[in-house]
Amino acid sequence: MTGDASAAARLLGTLGTEDGKGVVRVQDRFDADIDIVWSALTDPARLASWWGEVEGDLRPGGEYRARIFASGWEGTGRVEACEAPRRLLVLTREPGQLEEQSIEVTMAADGGQTTVIWEERGMPVAYLAGYGAGIQVHVEDLGAYLAGRERCDAAARMGELFPAYQALATKPG
Repeated sequence: MTGDASAAARLLGTLGTEDGKGVVRVQDRFDADIDIVWSALTDPARLASWWGEVEGDLRPGGEYRARIFASGWEGTGRVEACEAPRRLLVLTREPGQLEEQSIEVTMAADGGQTTVIWEERGMPVAYLAGYGAGIQVHVEDLGAYLAGRERCDAAARMGELFPAYQALATKPG
């Protein structure tokens, strides 16, 4: 991962709104081949090393259940697009919720490095700062996994990131 991932002020994300819902976009560059990054995002055994436990049909149109380590989120999802090794789009839903949120991860190779853009859409605008911090934690955990390191202490890292994302969320824009 480029830069110092432990620096509290290092924000990788942007926050926005679309159709009255929140949008969080987090981008980073990793010293890993795009196929390795793709596998870390799509292989359930590898996902369980850094992101969460996923069970179900992970092919396009398939549905799955997930429990995410950093946030404790549990819910269901559906794979909408799986275009190896460049684009993954899933829709997620929490139990009892009607509205879905989307997670889209796109990648671009540059030599032996890969740029990853993780974008989530559809969350309540009031929670943008928390989502921004949480999604950055996911991307940092991906980078740690690719570099052979352990996941961060998610609660502590989110606590470091939240004030900066909160300031970003309240900026007039």
